[in-house]
Amino acid sequence: MHTLRLFGEWGISLKSTNKIHSINRQIAGISVAILTITLLVLWLVNTCFLGVFYIREKRQAMISNFQLVNQAAEDGKLKDEAFLLQLEKSHANHNISVVVMDSSGQILLSTTRQSDEMFSQLLSAILSPQSQDKKNVLDSSDNYIILRQQDARLNEEYLVLCGTLGNGNLIMMRSAVEGIRESTSLANRFLVCVGIVALFISIQAVIISTRRITKPLVKLTEISKRMSNLDFDAKYESNKRRNEVDVLGEHMNEMSKALEQNILELKQANHDLKADIDLREQRQKSQQNFVANVSHELKTPIAVIQGYAEGLAEGISDDPESREYYCNVIIDEAKKMNRMVLSMISLNQIETGSNEVTYHRFDIADMIRNMLFTMQVLLDQQNITVSFDEANPVYVYADDFLVEQVLNNYLSNALHYASDEKRIEITLKQREKHLRVSVFNTGSQIPEESLPHIWDKFYKVDKARTREYGGTGIGLSIVKAVMDSFQQDYGVMNRENGVEFWFELDT
Repeated sequence: MHTLRLFGEWGISLKSTNKIHSINRQIAGISVAILTITLLVLWLVNTCFLGVFYIREKRQAMISNFQLVNQAAEDGKLKDEAFLLQLEKSHANHNISVVVMDSSGQILLSTTRQSDEMFSQLLSAILSPQSQDKKNVLDSSDNYIILRQQDARLNEEYLVLCGTLGNGNLIMMRSAVEGIRESTSLANRFLVCVGIVALFISIQAVIISTRRITKPLVKLTEISKRMSNLDFDAKYESNKRRNEVDVLGEHMNEMSKALEQNILELKQANHDLKADIDLREQRQKSQQNFVANVSHELKTPIAVIQGYAEGLAEGISDDPESREYYCNVIIDEAKKMNRMVLSMISLNQIETGSNEVTYHRFDIADMIRNMLFTMQVLLDQQNITVSFDEANPVYVYADDFLVEQVLNNYLSNALHYASDEKRIEITLKQREKHLRVSVFNTGSQIPEESLPHIWDKFYKVDKARTREYGGTGIGLSIVKAVMDSFQQDYGVMNRENGVEFWFELDT
């Protein structure tokens, strides 16, 4: 129960992890979050540091203007047009007012109409306690001091530079800090507006772009799902501009092809294994039948031999002719048993592959002529005529020893079953890349119901006649085993006046 409960917990856990989160939403969410954080950081930096940055830049501009005016005063060029033009540009760009006066208070140079006010501010800057407070001093040197000063009348804060030029004249520069604050506030408001618009546009752009980016990934997901269901027809099509996703898709195509091939090979292996098991069972059954048939076939000759041998041992007859007859019967039955055993050994060797098949090129017409020459005595004894008109060499590729066994069985059957006209016809017919060898004998036809079984071991159409000439019922089984080892066709057919057996060989 504990194990089942644990598996149940695992099942719940696995089920919870199977929830799919859209990659489009994830990428879009991450992109929007990054953009939002970036805008917030920009707003925070702008709020906290833009004013400081402006004041720093303003201070540097005041120092540059002081150096410019100081150099012009030493050169006596305070009235020079080029200098005045440059000073006016600086006033316009940085909003810095400049007043230069001599020791008597006479204004020598001014970029503003509020010269008197600036003169009063100069005295205030020099004499007020603010100039002594280090918190208000932004920069100082032997010739000038820059500080933040509050104008009580206007309630505005200024950056003020007070100093002495190299020729002894006094100089004062002033720039309102309030403008810096307004610029910062304006920049922040502008940043917020632009940020909102940019965020909206970015969301749309991110959604569109992520869909385009993730579309092949979604397709790959669908392909992988189909692959998991053993559907390998879906293939990924790469874009014109190949990227890593396209490479992944191509690899998935290759994996799909390899997996399909491996599954086909596995199915084929399973099929072959099943066929092998079926064949093994069939062979086992065939072996059992074979043993039963052999036992049955050997039972009769053994009984005959035993009976006649016991008769000789008991001296049933002292007649020499009778004893000779008894001995001849025993010898004949022993020969039949020997032929049966040899045939069974040969058949077993062919079926089990113990008899190695050696292919070579030989003249089958010459083989047939030699076999007919050997059988001529038997043919003459039974007044059988043989028709074989092939005088030219006919070459085939096969094992000549096994082919001779096939021909010998066909000719033996034809010899023993030939009747009526007592004629045997042997023909060779070329059929594309094969040669068909046919052996026909006149006589009775084979019953149609027996045709499929004549290749079975110990099957006899006419048992009495087979027994008469000493047949074992294995000859055609040997033909079947030999032709199966050649992987060639063979067969039998009834003709109007007899039976024709045939087989084919490579040429």
